[in-house]
Amino acid sequence: MPAYAYRIVNVFTQAQAALSGNPLCVFERAQTLDATRMQALALQFNLSETTFILPSERASARVRIFTPGYEMAFAGHPTLGTAHVCRALGLGGDRITLEMTAGVITVRAVGDRWTLQSNAPTWREVSEPRLMVAAMLGLEEGDIIERPLWVNAGTEQLIVPLASESAVRRVRVRGDLLEQFRSVAGRSMVYVFAPMGAALLARFFFPKGNAVLEDPATGSATANLGGWCLAMNRTLPCEFDISQGEYVGRPAALRLRVDGERQVQVSGDVIELGRGSINL
Repeated sequence: MPAYAYRIVNVFTQAQAALSGNPLCVFERAQTLDATRMQALALQFNLSETTFILPSERASARVRIFTPGYEMAFAGHPTLGTAHVCRALGLGGDRITLEMTAGVITVRAVGDRWTLQSNAPTWREVSEPRLMVAAMLGLEEGDIIERPLWVNAGTEQLIVPLASESAVRRVRVRGDLLEQFRSVAGRSMVYVFAPMGAALLARFFFPKGNAVLEDPATGSATANLGGWCLAMNRTLPCEFDISQGEYVGRPAALRLRVDGERQVQVSGDVIELGRGSINL
């Protein structure tokens, strides 16, 4: 019976605290696993994502990303966490390239702080009226100060700018309305943010069954926030420290930079928490 080694890492940790950030399971060598077993293992661990490292002829490694329910083309914290494991496995140094369904993503490290450069983002308008977006969030229309947009830097998500830190804290997503907002892939995901002093406070919501869950730290949505900044013609370069995860007991710290060449970069610290193996 073959044993499959895995590592548990935490990504976007706050001051590298052991139980902060977003957890990720990374299977080290998955070339003998098919998609059905990968999906079953992701459900077994029941983390927001589980990744599987495969050989690649185009990059340091090929990576497949699974939530407990489906495969993803790209996600931020799995990208950084998997790069961290790839370096530990000797598949590269402080520069790692990962082949994903969304394309080849380059990830660089300074120590245990990793930075990914996303694909060039695209965006489109939200067809629903702003009043309906606010109702879905449990807010008033005036709590939304600028244009919500669908943005795609690898995974399309609804990005909603709010007027205040207080509005972000007051969000209570209505699942019956959230399911009416669907990406091109048919997924319902919403990211809200607002200034919090010199930084930003952000929250990310998605459905699971009949419930609405909140993610501790969402790198793909942070990249999409960079796309939103481009769509809104923000002065470049622009940089933000972002706090997320407060309401799920997993404080997280993310960094967004959109440089003068319109490239979107997302950074965060990664720590390894443990290792194990599964017999199948």
